[in-house]
Amino acid sequence: MNDGRPEAGSPSRESAGRRTVLRAAVGGASVLGAMGVLGSGTAIAEPRPADSPRTRPRTPTASLQLLTEGNRRWRTLSQRYPHHDLAARTRAISGQSPFAIVLGCVDSRVPPELVFDRGIGDLLTARSAAQVLDQAVVGSIEYGVLALGIPLVLVLGHQSCGAVKAAIEADRTGETLPGSIQYLAEQIRPAIDRSQTGDAQVRATTDAQIQLVKAQLSANPQLSPRIADGRLAVAGARYDLTSQSVHLLT
Repeated sequence: MNDGRPEAGSPSRESAGRRTVLRAAVGGASVLGAMGVLGSGTAIAEPRPADSPRTRPRTPTASLQLLTEGNRRWRTLSQRYPHHDLAARTRAISGQSPFAIVLGCVDSRVPPELVFDRGIGDLLTARSAAQVLDQAVVGSIEYGVLALGIPLVLVLGHQSCGAVKAAIEADRTGETLPGSIQYLAEQIRPAIDRSQTGDAQVRATTDAQIQLVKAQLSANPQLSPRIADGRLAVAGARYDLTSQSVHLLT
């Protein structure tokens, strides 16, 4: 498990001062893994014995598998609500060891911890309308990868995204949206699929926006070396409000 220090044998592109800052920011994360990764079969219960701190996923594939299993429980109304109890909250005081970063939309209908049936300390989440990237969002993701050693970033869009709809409408009419909402529309505009209309256009643009953000993160110079050597993966997915299923995008 990663405690915030560069992994053994990996090229060091950070200055000594930067490494010191990252270690200080992580704080208690030297006791990574205070919480497990899979809840028990009963709601708000202690993890199963196999769900020990040492079982925190170390690979992108294993992390994605946990998200897949959690969404299956969510959509079938068989949630376990792992790591919500007092013991989990107490363990979290010592540090954190999330196994995935979820970059989702601000939409109140798509809370990542519920959609993936996870609890305290499991996910590092960043949210912006239509997953639009800015310096703060990118820096937050870099922190999770570089300081906490998280092996997976999931860009999670969703059905009927209001920000996508607004960007499409502004693009169609030439309207300038109020305040910084215009910034969102401008960031989404490259993903707009003008070959379709109505719900089909919203869906196609949503998927294209997910892929655009995924590509932007994959090209990030702080993240790309870890992607190249297999320590990190950036994936894209869409949440369907109707079925509550998360669909991975290739």
